[in-house]
Amino acid sequence: MGELEIRISDAEREAAAVRLRRACVEGRLTLAEFSQRVDLVYAARTGAELEPVVADLPAVSAPSHKRSRRFVIGIFGGHTLTGRWRAARRMFALCLFAGVDLDLRRAELSHPVVTIYLLTLFGGSDVYIPKGVEVDLRSFAIFGGNDEWGDEGEIQPGAPLVRVVALTLFGGTDVRHVRADPNASLRELIKESRRELGR
Repeated sequence: MGELEIRISDAEREAAAVRLRRACVEGRLTLAEFSQRVDLVYAARTGAELEPVVADLPAVSAPSHKRSRRFVIGIFGGHTLTGRWRAARRMFALCLFAGVDLDLRRAELSHPVVTIYLLTLFGGSDVYIPKGVEVDLRSFAIFGGNDEWGDEGEIQPGAPLVRVVALTLFGGTDVRHVRADPNASLRELIKESRRELGR
């Protein structure tokens, strides 16, 4: 008969979640990776299930030296920010007669709370955030609309917060909660979002 595996405590799960959050802020994990791993942490019942989730993260880690993105500008042309990039604590995006897409699935955060200021004039802005990440949309629109689409999923303790402050004039800003698969195309995620909403 095999050796009985001891169940882990809530405190051990919380310690692992804090380690994941720190790794996300330091740029070691993307938002999508954080979202996937934190779900595994809270589902873990034994040390054998918990250990692989944080095994590749140092116990004491150094901050990332990757340069943070502070500005995104689209004027009379589109701009898509996707892939692995580092979001500054405060980010500013201008969309003028254009379209701007901010894909945060593989983004690294420089702080547990990131604020994105979006000014959209005669254009459209879309922000894609993986489920499991908390979102706070604050917006004002004139002859346009700002909308939040989809379910943000189960928010675990210690999850990062992405605050979107949108001012829109003759345009639209959409914040979409999408699955944390970094390999899915934005077009595929938009279709899934519409199917979820029955549109």
